[in-house]
Amino acid sequence: MLIHHYSGYLSEAGCDEAGRGCLAGPVFAAAVILPIDFRDEFVNDSKQLSEKQRDRLRPIIESSAVAWAVASVDAETIDRINILNASILAMHLAIKQLIKPPDFLIIDGNRFNPFPGIAHQCIVKGDEKFLSIAAASVLAKTHRDEFMKKIHTEYPIYGWSGNKGYPSKKHRDAIAMKGISPYHRKTFRMTGP
Repeated sequence: MLIHHYSGYLSEAGCDEAGRGCLAGPVFAAAVILPIDFRDEFVNDSKQLSEKQRDRLRPIIESSAVAWAVASVDAETIDRINILNASILAMHLAIKQLIKPPDFLIIDGNRFNPFPGIAHQCIVKGDEKFLSIAAASVLAKTHRDEFMKKIHTEYPIYGWSGNKGYPSKKHRDAIAMKGISPYHRKTFRMTGP
């Protein structure tokens, strides 16, 4: 069972990102403030859920949240500032878009740059422990998957509708054969089976 609040503050936003380990596409991040009485037994770390489960949860989270926002940082910026900084920037952009600023932030992972005026706590595997971070992971992942399916129609050779930009065999083989697209990160390493 995931924990609702970390800080004891009434208004607490959970933040998470999706797409850090990809060869192509932006990194997406979400910030979510859930109402104190929010409960859904199916909300979990997005990596533990099927695509169908994530897609079912997205409208539930978006309609139930006190506030939510999703932001992205493109491949060109990722190459310029590196993927960690781009992930943190995407989180900051999402937090800035919240219609109601939270009193406290809980961040998935162990690295974050302080957001002006709001205290935070980094939590390793926070998406497996706290509801708002898990909800943010679902939104970041579903919004990113939607984007990758859209750009798949421009470059179907890479198979982004299936691999979502991650280094699958099909994706790596297509890069070896055709080279990279404008959506690819030039600083990636082609790792994987």
